[in-house]
Amino acid sequence: MATLTEATRENFDELVESGTTLVDVWGPDCQPCLALMPHVEKLADARSDELKVVKLEASKARRVCIKLGVHGLPTFLLMHDGKEVARLSASTISPAQLRDWLDKSLDEMKEEVS
Repeated sequence: MATLTEATRENFDELVESGTTLVDVWGPDCQPCLALMPHVEKLADARSDELKVVKLEASKARRVCIKLGVHGLPTFLLMHDGKEVARLSASTISPAQLRDWLDKSLDEMKEEVS
């Protein structure tokens, strides 16, 4: 089972600096964030060979969120070698939308790299 790593302002850059990383920016008072959490965990398990998944609690890492331009929750960022390659942010995201967005974004990223 894949482990979700908790990102903080101290370790965020190190966690995303190499490889492909899905960043789940969430908040404990965000009901859509909490509803998606089990689905994010399933994605982490299913995609552990392709990417790592980190969770960033917005209220504990405000400076990181400002730097990333996060304006709402939930927000998902797909990063490759420290650079953002895709973003999904909406007040309502279904598990299927998250999965489809991730599939499409990973495919596009692979095309650009090759």
